[in-house]
Amino acid sequence: MKPFVSTRLFLMALIVTFLLTALRATEAQGQFADILKGIKGALPSQEKLSASKVIEGLKEALRIGTQNAVAIVSKPGGYLKNEAIKILVPPSVKKAEGVLRTFGYGEQLDAFEESMNKAAEKAAPLASDVFLKSLKEMSVDDAEAILKGDDTAATRYFKEKTFNPLSEQFKPFVKQSMQAVGVTKKYMDLEDAVKKVPFADTMSFNLDDYVTKGTLDGLFTMLSEEEKKIRNDPGARVTDVLKEVFSKK
Repeated sequence: MKPFVSTRLFLMALIVTFLLTALRATEAQGQFADILKGIKGALPSQEKLSASKVIEGLKEALRIGTQNAVAIVSKPGGYLKNEAIKILVPPSVKKAEGVLRTFGYGEQLDAFEESMNKAAEKAAPLASDVFLKSLKEMSVDDAEAILKGDDTAATRYFKEKTFNPLSEQFKPFVKQSMQAVGVTKKYMDLEDAVKKVPFADTMSFNLDDYVTKGTLDGLFTMLSEEEKKIRNDPGARVTDVLKEVFSKK
């Protein structure tokens, strides 16, 4: 405590003692309450976070969370071996999966699914810059609501605000990674197989859009997990602004 605050409290304590002994009990109680109010006003109040500091903290959480999420999903098997984010064959193909495997096309199905997930793993690191450039200005009301919200409020806000523009910016990277791991070739092999199977539906979906959406959905899922850590685990608050904002939530 600062010296001048200690001195003021000491003097006020002496005044309280004097009043309690010099005045009648009922009068002393009333004046004692007034003095206590004065003491409380003299003490320094806890600093309230500014709106700009809250917004800075939320952006920092999204930045750190994105960095960690990308590192997780971009490892070999980051998508394929994680059931929470694994990109499955599209519904139109899934409906015919049993028939396709019966006719001996299980290998083509597995190869196609694996190739989509490998493409996502390869494209994920390229998402970092796109994510960070897409962080929009938050209003004061938005920031306060997010900070006081549930464990994934910031991720949900970010996804709602940026998913469509992110998808358009990110799609070329996904297409490039799909070409690198041969997704299109495996897709065409599977499409040929579907055409040969009686009663199987056609593969009516946009491959680029489907893999792009699957990649981003996986990233946002992992980002939400990172946000939970930052909110609930002090050890995950690795920068000063994260410690300041989330410790005073």
